[in-house]
Amino acid sequence: MLDRLVDKLLGLPRAEGPQPVVTRDLTVPMPDGVTLLADRYAPAGTTSAPVVLIRTPYGRKGILSKLFGDTFARHGLQTVIQSTRGSFGSGGEFRPFHLEREDGVATAEWLRAQPWCDGGVAMAGASYLGHTQWAVGPYLDPPLAAMCLGVTASEFISTFYPGGVLAADNMVSWSAMIGRQEERFAALPNPLQKRKTRKAMSFLPLSRADVAAIGKPVQFLQDITEHFVPEDDYWAMSDHSAEVAKLDVPVSMVTGWYDLFIGSQLRDFRTLAEAGKAPRITIGPWAHGEPASMGPMIRDQLGFLRAHLLGDRTHLQRSPVRLFLQGAGTWLDFESWPPPSTATASHLRPIGGLGETVAGEARPTTFTYDPADPTPAVGGPLLTGEWKQRDNQEVEARPDVLVFTGEPLPAELDVIGEVTATVHVRTELPHADVYVRLCDVDADGVSRNVTDGIVRLRPGFPEADADGVVTAEVTLDPTAYRFRRGHRLRVQVAGGAFPRFARNHGTDEPITSAVRGEPNRFEVFHDTARPSKLTLPVFSG
Repeated sequence: MLDRLVDKLLGLPRAEGPQPVVTRDLTVPMPDGVTLLADRYAPAGTTSAPVVLIRTPYGRKGILSKLFGDTFARHGLQTVIQSTRGSFGSGGEFRPFHLEREDGVATAEWLRAQPWCDGGVAMAGASYLGHTQWAVGPYLDPPLAAMCLGVTASEFISTFYPGGVLAADNMVSWSAMIGRQEERFAALPNPLQKRKTRKAMSFLPLSRADVAAIGKPVQFLQDITEHFVPEDDYWAMSDHSAEVAKLDVPVSMVTGWYDLFIGSQLRDFRTLAEAGKAPRITIGPWAHGEPASMGPMIRDQLGFLRAHLLGDRTHLQRSPVRLFLQGAGTWLDFESWPPPSTATASHLRPIGGLGETVAGEARPTTFTYDPADPTPAVGGPLLTGEWKQRDNQEVEARPDVLVFTGEPLPAELDVIGEVTATVHVRTELPHADVYVRLCDVDADGVSRNVTDGIVRLRPGFPEADADGVVTAEVTLDPTAYRFRRGHRLRVQVAGGAFPRFARNHGTDEPITSAVRGEPNRFEVFHDTARPSKLTLPVFSG
């Protein structure tokens, strides 16, 4: 009955036949002598068949084993779930993103040598489980039979430091989670621990937020704060983006408009497509780890794996790009990403206006960012807390947020694709962040975030003109969104969004030790000579 309920909740056809055969704690030797543990889920009667490999730091029991191991095997896919190095019984030290290539390739080769594997190996999973796929796919010979990449990317560096700013909320919450995940009862809801972790995001110096959150240091947070400089190549071992175009493996992707990897995953998709690799992607209205995304993701991965391992091609009959148009409540199919659109500028105008034309002569608009009272974040692509769309009216009322609002729309406006902003700005201190957010303001005046982005300014970057004005180019997350007739577009400009992004102290003190900061005065220009603007991909299909 539980199996039938799981299939129904996931939108899968009912699996027939006996229960899978489960073999626990297989020992897999690594080249350096460390042994990793894995569980094998085999359809009853399997003698030799392809294997779906899932490498995870989150353990081999609970919901993961049910969704991937048991469900995949009941639907005909032999599956092996392996605990990555240093996690849940596997030997060695758990250092996220270290040695995943070496361990993953060795595991795939070990699988191919087993009598119950016919040589075919594919990989599946989401988030970090997607990273473990990218650490294997470009390097394994013969190649994988398929890769199923859920809410992940070939490189995590731009997610650690979007726009050159530490993603404090996501990094602290993930560090706290992995730091205590093997403790007793860690998997159960814990409101007290949740409050402690959120409070710890404000702790200074930020490098000690792990101790503030869970009472002990977490090596990952130490690494992520210590190596927070543009020239540091410490994370090169986690970056597989240079290999994406060379990948010779069938790929299916699933992500969401409020997923923290949305920009980098779509970049991977586009790189594969332009290299002629024929990937496909599904983009829904989801955040990272949102329960509503699990059914579509499991269906996509199961169908894709059955097609490439078992010859059941029915799941492949679809367009390369399937996306959910927010605000319209409908799915659209396209042959490529991004779909054809018209780049349309919305200029930031004096006294809070937003329009297609430049204002002409105008004085800059000013605000002051104070790291002692950092501009708060509202919603967005988060791992925890209040994610996705939220009411922005309270933050827009703050004096450290500039708000530019357009006129009511005479017709529906569909924005599908990449969104960018150009902000001409002069700051009193050279260390500053420029944060830009696009919102949808409804007929009742409620302002809801659609997409946003941030970039860090530092001495000499970008280069200032003779008047000390720099041109900040901000990449916002891609989106697909319908602004309804009568609604208004709104653009926010601020010096941060805390704790989603680490506060800018206005100094060159390392984030590992910074505890004090200086207020920073911003001047945003929006005249003919320096037209600050948001550029939208307007879709008319």
